[in-house]
Amino acid sequence: MHSGRTAAGIIDMEENRPIIYLYTDGASSGNPGPGGYGVVLKCGNLRKEMSGGFIMTTNNRMELLAVIVGLEAIKWQNARVEIWSDSSYVVNAVNKGWLGEWKRKGFAKVKNPDLWMRFLRVSSMHRIEFHWLKGHAGHPENERCDALAVDAGAGAFSRGESLPHDTGYEESVEMNGANTANLPL
Repeated sequence: MHSGRTAAGIIDMEENRPIIYLYTDGASSGNPGPGGYGVVLKCGNLRKEMSGGFIMTTNNRMELLAVIVGLEAIKWQNARVEIWSDSSYVVNAVNKGWLGEWKRKGFAKVKNPDLWMRFLRVSSMHRIEFHWLKGHAGHPENERCDALAVDAGAGAFSRGESLPHDTGYEESVEMNGANTANLPL
């Protein structure tokens, strides 16, 4: 990959377009509990923030969903995207090849197969590179993503806002026969 620098940022010389930087975080209060995701997309001088929350979900689902939502927001195909996440679960699944192995085995006994399959679809449209960064260590975009995720999930729940259901999570709970009687569904 060749890149060069311009006033607008680093340019992917293969496509003559700016490199997209995707920062993500997920949060869940209770794990499972009310949860949310936060995304910051940066491309040249442009910046976009996104977030969303659910009444009942897990931290890992929100970490992965943040990456998916960020990738789905990219308007062109074959973009060079550098993804920055504090989730070892997400970063290692891709960088260490676990995801390929899970796919080969049909996602048997893998948590969050609905999201991993969605990730595979959207990630195949781009040239992605994952980077892990330490959470809560003062990185401005990671801190912003964390604030967005917490506010969209636990914050919205505590304000009495109506949050949607994470049907993928709920279906996995039902399939595994977990007791949902005490969950705020």
